Amino acid sequence: MPFNQVRRMLALMLAAAMLSFMLACGSSDDDDDVAEDGAATETAGTPYKSGGNEGSITGAVSFTGDAPAPKPISMDADPACAQNNPNPQTEDVVVKDGKLANVLVYIKDGKTADGKSITGFTFDVPATEVTLDQRGCHYVPHVLGIMAGQKLKVTNSDPTAHNVHPSPKFNKEWNQSQPAGAQPITQTFTRAEVVVPVKCNQHPWMKANIGVMKHPLFAVSGENGAFEIKGVPPGTYTVATWHERFGEKTQSVTVGAKEIKTQDFTVDASAGKTASLGLLEVMPAIEFSFAPKH
Repeated sequence: MPFNQVRRMLALMLAAAMLSFMLACGSSDDDDDVAEDGAATETAGTPYKSGGNEGSITGAVSFTGDAPAPKPISMDADPACAQNNPNPQTEDVVVKDGKLANVLVYIKDGKTADGKSITGFTFDVPATEVTLDQRGCHYVPHVLGIMAGQKLKVTNSDPTAHNVHPSPKFNKEWNQSQPAGAQPITQTFTRAEVVVPVKCNQHPWMKANIGVMKHPLFAVSGENGAFEIKGVPPGTYTVATWHERFGEKTQSVTVGAKEIKTQDFTVDASAGKTASLGLLEVMPAIEFSFAPKH
C-alpha cells in the first residue's frame, strides 16, 4: 500500500479513536460538578455573618378557583396499609377554607440591603436532622424543605416494608428498602435542587417532594396555608412558591431591618393545570432498563 494511503488511514483511525473517547466522556449520567460519590464540588461563596437585624417573611397561600377533590386510593394490595389507613386519599392538592397546603416558599434570588447577591452567600448547615416518616403508607410530610448537606432521616412507622426511592436530577440517586421496625435511613443531598421527587417502589401511590436549598430561607405552607421564613437579611428578593400541581410563581418582596414582613400569595386553579413534576403524582411510574456503558 502506498505510503500516503497508509498515512491517511492512520489519521482516520486516530480521529475515530479520539471521537469515541470524547463521546464516552460526555455520556456520563453524572453532572459535571458532582463527584462519583455524590459530593458537591460547587465553588464556595462568602460565609454569611448575622448582622443581628434579620427579619422574617410571614403570610399564607390562598387558593382560588375550583379545587380538585381528593381521590380515594386503593391499598388492597397490602393489607397492612389498608388496616392502618381506612380512608386513604391523594395529597397532590390539599385545600382547606381557601388555603393551600404543601407549598414550598423560598427566596430564589435577590440582593441584600448593601447590594450583595443572596445566592453568593453560604450558610451554616443545621446539625439537626429533617425527618421524613412513612405512616399509614403515606409519606409524612408530603412536602418538606432541607438544606444541602443537612441530614435526612427516613423512618418507617408502618407494620410493613417500604422502599424509599428519591429521583434527583443533580444529586446522587438512591433506592433503599426499609422493613417494618428497621432503623432509620440517613442520607444527604449535597446540591441544591428544587425539587427532588420521592416514591416508594412497594406502594406506587406513595409520593413526596423534597426541596433541597442552598440557604435556610424557606418554609412549607401548613394546612391553613400559613408559612414563615425566618432569619431574612434586610433586602429585596424574588420569593418563589412551588406546588407540584400548579408549578412555580414568583413575587418581589422587600424586608427591612428586623421587619416582620407580611406577604400573602395566591395560587389560581386555572393558572397551571399540572406542573412537570406534578405529572409524576398522577401517572404510574415507568421503569426503563439500559444496557451497561462501556
